Amino acid sequence: MIDIPKNKKVILFDGVCNLCNNSVTTAIKYDKKNTFLFAAIQSEAGKKIIDYLKIDTSKTDAIILYEPGVSYDVKSTAALKIMSNFGGIWKLTNLLFIFPESFRDLVYDFIAKNRYKWFGKKESCVIPTKELQAKFL
Repeated sequence: MIDIPKNKKVILFDGVCNLCNNSVTTAIKYDKKNTFLFAAIQSEAGKKIIDYLKIDTSKTDAIILYEPGVSYDVKSTAALKIMSNFGGIWKLTNLLFIFPESFRDLVYDFIAKNRYKWFGKKESCVIPTKELQAKFL
């Protein structure tokens, strides 16, 4: 397993998805408390974490929020927890927790299923700039 600092949470994302990469860029921008580290699901670090958590990625085409020693969340719950960490106006995303997880995940799955068609896809994972490399596993 990878050594992850205790005060960090890891966001695992689809590294070839344009929507996912834009979401990571947004998360980096609003992560004022420097809470998150990132790993593409396709990366060595991502694969090690997924294996450790025993997640079958063929059954869940989703973002994963991993809090070492605590838990992990997928799909809409992961996305909402990430956004609520940003503080400020982003805290309003907590209101979406009033909807049942099954409904939220239905919406999430619809977007996830169409993300390549709507937003496109890269040939390979994005390589972070030198300034951002410390945020990636």
